[in-house]
Amino acid sequence: MKIVIAEVMHETNTFSNVPTTRDLFELWEWAKGEEIVSAHRGVRDFLGGMVDAAEERGIEVVGAFAASAYPAGTITRETYEALRDELLSGITAAGSADAICLSLHGAGVAEGIDDLEGALLKAVRQQVGYEIPLVVTLDLHGNITDQMIAEADILLGVHLYPHTDCYERGKEAVELAEKMVKGTLVPRMYRAKLPLIVPTSTTHISPAKDINEVCYQWEQKPGVVDCAFFHGFPYTDIPELGVTVVAVTNNDEKLAQQAAEDVARVIWEKREEFSLDILSPQEGLELAKAATAYPVVINETSDNPGGGTPGDGTYLLRAMLEADLEDACFGFIYDPEVAALAHESGVGSTIQVRLGGKTDQLHGAPIELTAYVKALTDGSFITSSPMGKGSPVHLGKSARLQANGVDILVCSVKTQVLDEQVFLLHGIDVNKYKIVSLKSSQHFRASFEPIAAQIITVDSPGLTTLQFASFDYKRLNRPVYPLDSVSLP
Repeated sequence: MKIVIAEVMHETNTFSNVPTTRDLFELWEWAKGEEIVSAHRGVRDFLGGMVDAAEERGIEVVGAFAASAYPAGTITRETYEALRDELLSGITAAGSADAICLSLHGAGVAEGIDDLEGALLKAVRQQVGYEIPLVVTLDLHGNITDQMIAEADILLGVHLYPHTDCYERGKEAVELAEKMVKGTLVPRMYRAKLPLIVPTSTTHISPAKDINEVCYQWEQKPGVVDCAFFHGFPYTDIPELGVTVVAVTNNDEKLAQQAAEDVARVIWEKREEFSLDILSPQEGLELAKAATAYPVVINETSDNPGGGTPGDGTYLLRAMLEADLEDACFGFIYDPEVAALAHESGVGSTIQVRLGGKTDQLHGAPIELTAYVKALTDGSFITSSPMGKGSPVHLGKSARLQANGVDILVCSVKTQVLDEQVFLLHGIDVNKYKIVSLKSSQHFRASFEPIAAQIITVDSPGLTTLQFASFDYKRLNRPVYPLDSVSLP
């Protein structure tokens, strides 16, 4: 048996002014053939799960094409066409296969294409037909469309946020594809759609935890293959934005509908529970300063590069510099200019900089700062978080600056902070600091919750703010809760 694997991964924040080009994909991954299998073997991501499951089961696994870019603005048309053409040519080059397993996101948008994944799946089907099994893994934040349902045999969403189960979903994709090839599985899917958008919600506390439990209960029933709660990506201004539930059964369409609609009913009943208390950076810092146990982790959810923000927002960092802190660190702010200046000046120098605030005016103005250069690195390390463990990260020229009692990390490539590795790289042991601040919405929790005495989420203007009313949605199907008053039939 032979399975072809491929990936096109992008979460598109359509409110961003930074278009996603081929260069942004190549910065992270643009791979073909065997290099895909070699790069992901043993790595805790979707493709890693597919590779390991195939090899464990004695299935030949062939890489077609893999591309991923960090979230940013709308994908350019030229880039979309390159992604599509590379995917199709990679599948052709892989030769005849028994099944195809694709790792996609679910919230991709290109110029003129609201549904990146649906368009790619249709293109694949036009090339290979509808007889070959096509199993797709998706991010929990996918905005799931009818076209995705129509073109794929199975859509598998991660259940957890932080996404620590990507590897398991990749393995499951191969296992289900094998069952389809052997004829023991005839999948049927149903999508239940809600007029609802929800904030970033971790899945080990209510209400998301409770909803997942309902999904798991359905998965225990005979004939149910999978049942997934897709939170949707609220920063994508497209008509089909919103919460969905996708259920997969073995040749039982009615059962799939029952499962999806039951979970959707529970979500709707709990919709008000998703509302969060919103703290400003200053309010969060006051709580952190009063804490008696450490480290206190403060996450700046409104400038989460993992959701398409610039990563150079200054609201929290400015508040820290003005708060008369000690034993505090901030990791990290994206500013290639300042990182380059620090490397030119050298360790031990004092530099005058305009830090951050260079991408747009939404995330705060640049900070005029005099800082001491404490350490310099190449920004390279291996991920230790359960999410993506084993994958390499390259943040380019990076620096540890010190000013006003705060250790500030500055890097040349934007990402959210998943684990403590970027701190350790610069000589910072987060366990010895009272306040550890970072840019992320939820994924950091996989590594930092076990060591944090307290986690405080702060919000401010930004492309991933929790305050949805601040966005000028122009294309979203209305009404939708909580922006509007909505009653279900």
